[in-house]
Formats: sequence, structure tokens, C-alpha cells
Amino acid sequence: MRAAIHAGYSTDLQSDASIEDQHRLFLRLINSNGWQEAQTFSDRGLSGASHLRSGYQRLLEDARLDNFEVVVAEGLDRFSRDQEHIAAFFMQMRFQGIPIVTVAEGEISELHIGLKGTMSSLILKDLAQKTHRDLEGRVRKGKSTGGITYRYDIALDMDADGSITTGERRINES
Repeated sequence: MRAAIHAGYSTDLQSDASIEDQHRLFLRLINSNGWQEAQTFSDRGLSGASHLRSGYQRLLEDARLDNFEVVVAEGLDRFSRDQEHIAAFFMQMRFQGIPIVTVAEGEISELHIGLKGTMSSLILKDLAQKTHRDLEGRVRKGKSTGGITYRYDIALDMDADGSITTGERRINES
């Protein structure tokens, strides 16, 4: 069987080596099942909350073209963290007769879709609430919440403990 690999990481805080590390893990899974690697689809630094990722979209297209017979990933949440998207992905793969096998869960069933999909949705909701809380705290302290505003420069200063401050801006007079 030809196995498609789906690898990815969601933030710039993670390393590009994560794709290589995942690929090595997937090759063990593929070889232990006697499968052949078909193609690797990857998304670097893009959240699984969105299904509009180029690697993910190419994976869907290649599934429709019958370019592989099984798809592997590290975990179900690597395809998507959105409950609706993961259910749609599962149904599309099932329609094509393509099993989904993950290192974390094994072969994916409806039970995984319901339970893991719900858990991933709860994780996203929790993450959004914490992000909003932290951003509000920065605003209340008069700090920037990100990005560089026109006519402002990033101000890097030292705290009393020697650490560099973040979120400070200075007007660029020029």
C-alpha cells in the first residue's frame, strides 16, 4: 500500500526540524506495516485550527486522485483541531476507502473522531481564552500586543533583573 504522510507544526516557536523528526517516526510506522511511502504533505507554522493550509489541501486533492491507499500522521489533531473539519476529513477519506493511521491512536474510527474532535475543540477554546486574557493584560499595562505600528520602533530595554523587556514601543521621530 502506498502511504501518504501528513506532517506539520503550528507555531513559529517550533523548529522546522519537527517535520524531519515526524517523518522519521512515520517511516518506522510505514516500514513496520510493509507499506511504501507515497508522498509527504506538510504545513510549517500554520495552525491546525484552519483547514486552508496548502499541504492539507494537496493531501485532500491527491486522495481524490487515488495517489495513495493510507494516510499517516502523528495524531488526529495534526489534520485539524476543528471538530467539523476533522469529521469532514474522516468522511472524505472513508469515501475514498483510505484508512487514517496515526502513531498516537492507531487506525482512526468514528469513536476517535467524536472524542478527539471534542477534546481538540476544547483545547482551542481554552487557548483562545488564555490568549485573550494575556493580550488584555498587556494592553492594561500600556504594552503592545504585537506587530510594529507605523512610525514606531521596538524599544528593547533591560529590566532590573537583566532580562529584556517586550511590548515597549518608541515614536520614530524621523
